[in-house]
Amino acid sequence: MKTTIERMPIDSVQDLIILGEPLPFAVYDLQQRLLLNERQIISTERQWGLLLERGAWVERWLVEAVRAHAAASGAAQSAGSPFESAKREPTLFDRWERALWDLDALLRGTAKGMAAAADWHAAVDDFIQMVDRDPDVALFIAVRQEDRRFGLYALAHSLHSAVLCLMCARQAGWPVSRQVSTVGAALSMNVAMLELQTQMAEQSSPPTQLQLQQIRAHPEMGAHMLRAAGLADGAWLQAVAEHHERADGSGYPLGSLQVCDEARLLRMADVYMAKITPRANRPPLAPQQAAGQLFKQEPGSTLAMGLIKAMGVHPPGSLVTLKSGEVAVVTRRPRLGTAPLVCTLSDGKGQPSVNSRRLDSAEPAHAITGPCLQAQAYPRVPPERVYGLLPP
Repeated sequence: MKTTIERMPIDSVQDLIILGEPLPFAVYDLQQRLLLNERQIISTERQWGLLLERGAWVERWLVEAVRAHAAASGAAQSAGSPFESAKREPTLFDRWERALWDLDALLRGTAKGMAAAADWHAAVDDFIQMVDRDPDVALFIAVRQEDRRFGLYALAHSLHSAVLCLMCARQAGWPVSRQVSTVGAALSMNVAMLELQTQMAEQSSPPTQLQLQQIRAHPEMGAHMLRAAGLADGAWLQAVAEHHERADGSGYPLGSLQVCDEARLLRMADVYMAKITPRANRPPLAPQQAAGQLFKQEPGSTLAMGLIKAMGVHPPGSLVTLKSGEVAVVTRRPRLGTAPLVCTLSDGKGQPSVNSRRLDSAEPAHAITGPCLQAQAYPRVPPERVYGLLPP
């Protein structure tokens, strides 16, 4: 028998929530999709408004437990939360979470005709500064993707694709203006199909005819919506309009034979990220597998080679097996060679462990023997565990 979950709208528990402090419960949207895990934070009033717009709710039994704890401990604070003592300084990882919700607001605003070109240019500048704060952390966040918040798939996918586009554009030596155009296109490429993209992340059946029509229409519709917002960057708009075209004419919506390099790079990043991202009906590919498929699909492509070179053989966030038998997650790309820095997640028998060691896989005793084949045993690797509390 299926258990009925009693829901409480998030605005009815506002007394238990303090901006910038860990949540005492998980938060879901109207379709029962996870939006925020327990202990994550709501950082801004805008994010709070977006949660209300999504019809966010929490489980009643958890709310009752939190209130009972507050009453029993006498820990009720001025804001009504028993978690006042959990207050902490924001970290770089909080900044990445905030970027997710800021992008949500911008995409929704664009779809409603309430965003301007200046908003998009500011968002791209902020994004590039965030990546530059620690590029390896940016790759870790793009590659790991362990929390399976399908309700936010469209947002996370755009952010992660933008990371790859920026790093590959720099690897190719593109001028800053082209980097900005390509990153902007990555962040905005799916503005015309936000909800559909989320549905597809959870859907186990093939797309319906109506969905296929929406999918084929979204590149040009997205470019139109951005143009209507006042965006005048021709390379940005062209990349959005062409990001599903292929030089052999097999792409869509027009089957063009001439495709700009920004769109070609965006399509590669888009496809690569889709392959390594978990879906409701399939596990993700390992980055090495996705890279191998990319090389086969794009033989001789300098952009494909540049994308893989920018990430490294084992990009941060990859789960690998060491010569010692330990499972580790890659944390830093190597300055020289191909051996990255790693942080262990298991003991020498491959059993998950709470103890971690930071190691250099260039040392023979800690050499990487291959990707981890039991990645499902490590569904979540909090970045704070392997990087510590990095300031934003």
